[in-house]
Amino acid sequence: MTSPNRVAIIPARGGSKRIPRKNIREFCGKPMIAWSIEAARASGCFDRVIVSTDDAKIADVAKRHGAEVPFMRPAELSDDYAGTLPVIRHAVDWLQQNGDPIDYACCIYATAPFISPEDLERGWELIQQDGASYAFSVTSYAFPIQRAIRITGSGRVAMFSPEHFNTRSQDLEEAWHDAGQFYWGTAGAWLEEHAIFSEGAVPVKLPRHRVQDIDTPEDWTRAEWMFKAMTSAKVDE
Repeated sequence: MTSPNRVAIIPARGGSKRIPRKNIREFCGKPMIAWSIEAARASGCFDRVIVSTDDAKIADVAKRHGAEVPFMRPAELSDDYAGTLPVIRHAVDWLQQNGDPIDYACCIYATAPFISPEDLERGWELIQQDGASYAFSVTSYAFPIQRAIRITGSGRVAMFSPEHFNTRSQDLEEAWHDAGQFYWGTAGAWLEEHAIFSEGAVPVKLPRHRVQDIDTPEDWTRAEWMFKAMTSAKVDE
């Protein structure tokens, strides 16, 4: 039996605004995107690791760290409004149109330095076992979302769910959110742009201490602290 054809697709456009050039900015000793490329290659899950970008400098850095850049992403998929689904659909479609019969594609974000080869392997196992459209990384909220508060227009405080003011935390359902690291998907799901957050997806649960969105300079600084702390802890083990 022929094994499924699997590709890792790392989207990395050049126009990031809040942290300029963040996909190739140095993060703990190497360009940020290198961490994702190396995890994908080390996982042994993929026949190819490619980067979808509109930027020549990002393409050059990606190639130097072992990824392929078989096409340049069109401008209409490279602005601030380009979503993950159409970007990955474009990459899967391009590969299939150019002779690569993709069965599964895994979108790996370029700013995910905490991603591990083992988690990618776990996602691959889950999407096969469950026959799901997607398997993607999630983590739990540190605090019950049912007790979340908001600041009102008058500068006062109100609960989103006031009926839970007296509910004990341990009696509330645990809530989860997208960890923003990777999304395994079948080629069909990507090409038809099926919704990821749906019954068609299975979660790959990650501990909170290995999850950090990196959208702002504050996020970046926090991620560097976390990374150095985890690296130090491994050395001391």
